[in-house]
Amino acid sequence: MRAKTFLRRNTREYSKLGLRRKKLQKWRAPKGRDNKMRLREKGRPSSVEIGYKQDTKTRGKIDDREIRFVQNISDMKDLQKGSVVELGRMGAKKKLDLMKVVKEKDLKVVNFSFGLFEKSHKVKKEKKTKKKEARKKKIAERKEAKK
Repeated sequence: MRAKTFLRRNTREYSKLGLRRKKLQKWRAPKGRDNKMRLREKGRPSSVEIGYKQDTKTRGKIDDREIRFVQNISDMKDLQKGSVVELGRMGAKKKLDLMKVVKEKDLKVVNFSFGLFEKSHKVKKEKKTKKKEARKKKIAERKEAKK
């Protein structure tokens, strides 16, 4: 079960409270006297309550497996087949290397879609090669025009 996200009141209206600024979308308890959210009026966003907490057996797990944080290939070698992985920040080259290990060990990656990444990476490579070919043609045409 996915955890419910609670946002501060009016985050969808003001940029200083987090509109289109993910870092600022933090929970703050509503405290105003006539605050409709504090009064739990129907149709208003829900507030944080203890009842939303997950039970300890499943908290922080996906498919009853611990999530392992990975930043490089050497971290991947310790993992067992079929375990759940969360990738850290890394560049495209390292992600391509990690894709091979993920396919070999049949790992489940939480925060990354390798299929979409592969497609976009191929498209970028094709665009670069087309640009290089066009430049080469222009250079060749200029040389012929000078002769």
